[in-house]
Amino acid sequence: MTNTIQKQKLFLSFPHYAVVGASTDQSKFGTKVLQWYIQRDRPVTPVHPSNDELEGIKTIRSLTDLPNPTETSVSIITPAKITINLLKQIEELSIPAVWCQPGATDVACVQYIKDNGMSDRVLFEGECILIDGDGVLQAML
Repeated sequence: MTNTIQKQKLFLSFPHYAVVGASTDQSKFGTKVLQWYIQRDRPVTPVHPSNDELEGIKTIRSLTDLPNPTETSVSIITPAKITINLLKQIEELSIPAVWCQPGATDVACVQYIKDNGMSDRVLFEGECILIDGDGVLQAML
């Protein structure tokens, strides 16, 4: 079984990132996570169903629009009822690493992750990239 630090390092080792759950509201955690990637010069794509641009970056409408899904780590900051469908897309697209921010999962999401053998590549136990991300990046140097 992969531990949290190993999963975090795996997540941050991919060349592309996507954020699902960002919005135009600067006070929301989805937008803060998007800004975290931008501030660290990480190639990030916001995923939003209706906005064409967030934080000055062109959005895509769905994870299915990712140009390189197998080389993209995905941050999820959505309500659990949305997250469960995202996890299904992630599995279908063979996305290699996922970071579910605190509050993005529920019992059904956790069960889906476990039942589909995704536990080694999905962070879902309350880890937060805003708190842990910089320390993981430092440890990877």
